[in-house]
Amino acid sequence: MPLYEYEVIPPDGSSEPGECKMCGGHFALNRPINAPELKECPLCKKPVRKIISLFNTPHYTKPLSISDAKKAGFTVLKRVNKGEYERQ
Repeated sequence: MPLYEYEVIPPDGSSEPGECKMCGGHFALNRPINAPELKECPLCKKPVRKIISLFNTPHYTKPLSISDAKKAGFTVLKRVNKGEYERQ
């Protein structure tokens, strides 16, 4: 399930998150993709808006070698001339 971040909408409608002693004005929830959009905080019942957040990526990715690509079933091509390729 994806992680969605929400912030409390302040009464004046500004872009800064609202303040709340229960949720802190900002919280994150794991919700199914097909769940309806959350309109109020589950703790304080104040109106909220979904914010765009960062996503999680692996910190280290191993470069894919030619032998790894072949083991995975990919066809590896080498450029010979302009527009000409041959299998490796």
